[in-house]
Amino acid sequence: MSEFRIHHDVNELLGLLNVRGGDGAEVYIDLLQKNRTPYVTTTVSAHSAKVKMAEHSKTPEDFLRKYDELKSKNARNLDPLVYLLSKLTEDKETLKFLQQNAKERSEMSANAASSTTTSYSIPATSGKMSMQELEELRKKLGNVTASSNVPQSSEVIRKMLRDRHNKKNPTQPNPVFPNWVYDRPALIGDFITSPTPVGDPVVAIGTMPLAAQEQALVEDLLYVLIGVDGRDIAAQPVLGRQSRSFIVDPSLDMSIKELVSRILPVASCYSTITRFTEEKSSFEYGQVNHALTAAMRTLMKEYLILVTQLEHLHGQGTLSLQKLWFYIQPTMRTMEILASIATSVDKGECMGGSTLSLLHDRTFNYTGDSQAQELCLYLTKAASVPYFEILEKWIYRGIIKDPYSEFMVEEHELQKEKIQEDYNDKYWDQRYTIVQHRIPSFLQKMADKILNTGKYLNVVRECGRDVTCPDAKEVLYTLKERAYVEQIEKAYYYASKVLLDFLMEEKELVSRLRSIKHYFLMDKGDFFVHFMDLTEEELKKPVDDIIPPRLEALLELALRMSTANTDPFKDDLKIDLMPHDVITQLLRVLAIDTKQEKAIINAEPTEVSLSGLEAFSFDYIVKWPLSLIINRKALTRYQMLFRHMFYCKHVERLLCNVWISNKEAKQYSLHSAKWFAAAFALRQRMLNFVQNIQYYMMFEVMEPTWHIMENNLKSASNIDDVLCHHTSFLDNCLKDCMLTNPELLRIFSKLMSVCVMFTNCMQRFMHSMRIDSEMKRLTLEHGTMESSSASAERAEEAEKKRLASKFLAEHVDALQSDSGFEATISKFDSNFSTLLLDLLDKLSIYSTNDCEHSMINIIYRLDFNGFYTERLERMAIERSQKTAS
Repeated sequence: MSEFRIHHDVNELLGLLNVRGGDGAEVYIDLLQKNRTPYVTTTVSAHSAKVKMAEHSKTPEDFLRKYDELKSKNARNLDPLVYLLSKLTEDKETLKFLQQNAKERSEMSANAASSTTTSYSIPATSGKMSMQELEELRKKLGNVTASSNVPQSSEVIRKMLRDRHNKKNPTQPNPVFPNWVYDRPALIGDFITSPTPVGDPVVAIGTMPLAAQEQALVEDLLYVLIGVDGRDIAAQPVLGRQSRSFIVDPSLDMSIKELVSRILPVASCYSTITRFTEEKSSFEYGQVNHALTAAMRTLMKEYLILVTQLEHLHGQGTLSLQKLWFYIQPTMRTMEILASIATSVDKGECMGGSTLSLLHDRTFNYTGDSQAQELCLYLTKAASVPYFEILEKWIYRGIIKDPYSEFMVEEHELQKEKIQEDYNDKYWDQRYTIVQHRIPSFLQKMADKILNTGKYLNVVRECGRDVTCPDAKEVLYTLKERAYVEQIEKAYYYASKVLLDFLMEEKELVSRLRSIKHYFLMDKGDFFVHFMDLTEEELKKPVDDIIPPRLEALLELALRMSTANTDPFKDDLKIDLMPHDVITQLLRVLAIDTKQEKAIINAEPTEVSLSGLEAFSFDYIVKWPLSLIINRKALTRYQMLFRHMFYCKHVERLLCNVWISNKEAKQYSLHSAKWFAAAFALRQRMLNFVQNIQYYMMFEVMEPTWHIMENNLKSASNIDDVLCHHTSFLDNCLKDCMLTNPELLRIFSKLMSVCVMFTNCMQRFMHSMRIDSEMKRLTLEHGTMESSSASAERAEEAEKKRLASKFLAEHVDALQSDSGFEATISKFDSNFSTLLLDLLDKLSIYSTNDCEHSMINIIYRLDFNGFYTERLERMAIERSQKTAS
């Protein structure tokens, strides 16, 4: 599978680079496979690869910014991709080829653009645009973007998230803020930008004394630090997701201007954090983002308290610009980290697990900076509280309460009652699934256990049982993973034990499986003798003429008359008349989970009239939660095995009836015929074949495999192990019984057909012989009566003779010479021997190639005296001679 992924990824990458030709792809595939390690990358190798790629990039800042953005989106394959690209940069030939390829593509694009461009060009009166013109253009673009694009984009995202939530929770839709919340920007707490020019046009601040300039700028900065424009400092509109910039009166003294430029980044961070907290506090962004913004607001209160204290000092006239810079410095680092986190979450459109992954990675990245790490740890703990509350309900009670679609486990609307109706049951696999991008990176290793823990508890809870983990404790985020990993593992082991004990002890899973084995695998021999004796005449009819209630009554009678009467679950056994024959059902089973499955399931039944024997099968009623194990897919496999063995048992009965007829036929035979010995020998070979096949399937395949499954079930630790062992048992039985190999099944089906046609032929001939013998007896008795009976009886006997002669004429084809029937027997013998030799030949090949499922035992059983081995050797010699010639 890994090799296939390598082939796929390399070809896709080269396709994106517009590289064609299989030779280059194969070279890189071989290179990757030779240098493949057990671990894709480590943190160190990923970091070194990122640095190397940044060095080779023409715009390292853009590359690192894009990397951080993808990392914030919790892209799982980002580091392996960067690692691969860094390795490619070391190959000079590859770099040369890629540069040449890029040059050709750029030339093609330029040619295409020049051919389609008309008048969309900027007139250039000079070589370069002046700085003033560039600034004016930037302002215009900024105003347009701020007035149109950004609000629309934010509103579209908010509407999309709201619609998704309302669709999932139609009874509890998200509350919608009134329009006046968005129409009154002053409520947000951020800057209100306007196109008015900065500064007083009458009196410029640069004309004032330095002390007055400093006091005026201190007052302006105190306003700007809380999101209000000052007289000489004004905020600019935000371009997209960039940080906010400011314009300071150009007439300001340079020394003061330098100090102001150092303090303004704090105001820019405040603006970013304020916009983030206001936007992410909406219902649509989920509880994790709500908790994160709440924690940021707590920190922002401390920041506002600091600004208030500075304002108090300013009111007392003791706050200078230098003191303001001194007091604000400790806060700058905190504001930068908060703004960086807000920007990353915003760019990555993170929710739920993605947000926690970003915060977790930031916390570990600040190892060595204790203050920054403590700040990120505080934010991560606060943001993880609602996520862990959902996690606790899932692993402790099996309940998902995730209104904003943030949790790693997603629930789908599937009904457990459908398990018995759906041919291809997917309830266990698809009712609850893992959503990869919602998994926090610190829970990635435990994702499967978290999924299974809740699934196990959910099964027991849906049966009306109260399940609460006795070791349930609050799960808290820490830098030491072992703390919450131990809690998850305790919950997992408890859930596994609860469900397993519930199925094994209370629901008697093993007893149910044994009950199914009694009927579907013909474990109760006397029951089947009674049942087939009772239903023989009924099952000979076409399936449309069979009355199902009559078969049900005969089944009930057979159950009461046999040892199956002691089975406590016998009432769950039902009759099922299938709409297709055994071969079609086999194809349906083999098509499960394949592309052909839908076509086969939706195909209309063929218009072939089936007999009751061809359509007959058992069915079994299984209720929740046992239907998780004994689902429709498993029952279909059981039906396949049963119909296969049931048909073998039917053919055996036909051959035994021929044996009985042969015993009776000896008294009708008036002369010795060579074909009698050949027919009896062929019948015995057929009977030997059918009986040995049945013995092999029952005692060399099913019984040993069943005991292995039973032992495995005793040591199973969870329901997934039980499912695996049960499925493995059925798959092994199907394979060793030749039901998963179309070639073997085709040969076996033809062999059984030859046996059935032979029995029909023999029965017709035996019937003809009985008629012949009866006619001779009537003729002899008629001659005696003619000489001694009275004339009144003569007419009656003459009528009998006339009717007997007519009946004899109708069967004249069956009373031909012995040579005709001898040729028929010889043809049956030849067909049977050829097919059996072909079967043994194929079995020997498959048993040699497949060491796990060896069919060598059936070869020894069918060819116990080497009779067919000699023929196989002769066939091999003839085949090799034909090949050589």
